[in-house]
Amino acid sequence: MRRILTIAIGILLLVGAVLISKLFIANKKKPKPKFDKIVKKVTVDTVQNKEVPIIITASGNLTAKHKIQLFAEVQGVLKIGTKEFKAGTYYTKGETLLRINSDEFYANLQSQKSNFYNKITAILPDIRLDYPNEYQKWQDYLNSFDINKTTPKLPTINTDKEKYFISGRGINTTYYNVKNLEVKLGKYSLRAPFKGILTEALVTPGTLVRAGQKLGEFIDPSVYEMEVSVNATFADLLKKGNVVKLHNLENTSEYTGKVIRVNGKIDATSQTIKAYIQVAGKTLKEGMYLEANLIAKSEKNAIEVSRKLLVDNKQLFVVNDSILNLIDINPVYFSAENAILKDIENGTLILSKPVPGAYDGMKVEILTNKSTGQRQNAKEKKKEPKK
Repeated sequence: MRRILTIAIGILLLVGAVLISKLFIANKKKPKPKFDKIVKKVTVDTVQNKEVPIIITASGNLTAKHKIQLFAEVQGVLKIGTKEFKAGTYYTKGETLLRINSDEFYANLQSQKSNFYNKITAILPDIRLDYPNEYQKWQDYLNSFDINKTTPKLPTINTDKEKYFISGRGINTTYYNVKNLEVKLGKYSLRAPFKGILTEALVTPGTLVRAGQKLGEFIDPSVYEMEVSVNATFADLLKKGNVVKLHNLENTSEYTGKVIRVNGKIDATSQTIKAYIQVAGKTLKEGMYLEANLIAKSEKNAIEVSRKLLVDNKQLFVVNDSILNLIDINPVYFSAENAILKDIENGTLILSKPVPGAYDGMKVEILTNKSTGQRQNAKEKKKEPKK
């Protein structure tokens, strides 16, 4: 009996093993799940070759066109003027910027004038006797002489004898010494050569000013210049008088300037040439940073695209029958954001926006179709009135 029971259990185990193995085999043959392939949607532009202007972008700081550094040529104590000698003070043309105490120097000048007057007085009797024809002009000169005014020019000498006589008495030497002191006296007072503003003041009233000391800086705030460096490739395209559009870093203000000078020398290190742009505006300030757009030339039969669309700056994605293909390009100019390309056939579809993970042969779906070519104006054209 026990033997029969053992055989029955063995048969049951064998049957169960067969059933379990068949179950595993059936599950293994089930089909794998299928996933739908995702096709990326892209926007494209249709190429239309046109004339595209090449605009060079450059930047620089403004410098006042009329600017002078104020230096002292004489020594003395700075006096209090009608206006405070401080940065930000406006002056009109001819108005006194500052005065240096000249009392001692003025007294010395008056002494030299008096000495000169005495010398002329002393030679009058000799002139009356030896050169009677020349006496009256020297007498008139002496009568017109005013010690408190600028020394008048010496009378014209007509003969060599008169010239030797005047020179021998030291009249010429004394006269030019007086004129030299008069010129130097004028340097104790600095006047504004043009209408402008004081941008730097390095001295205050009561300061002992020494000869050669810098006193400040004075500018005309109405006109400015900006120095920009341009690639030497466009050196022959930059012309004096070219109109230039400028704007600040925030693009909130725009200005119109013009090229007034172009340097004739190319920097050997950077291979750039310097151009100078003149610009005026009420909101402009010394040292202000601006960007300039200089139109160098126009490229015919070309298009302008974003540099983000380029692959290694030498290839571009185009769409052929909903398939992305990479083509070689011929770039003629690169700016900071865009590139100008040639030799792309009209009607070619190119991407208008970069596609992440794009590759040659990738299948895509086109959403829109635009046209690309010359830069277009953002403002809409006004509708023509109905007739």
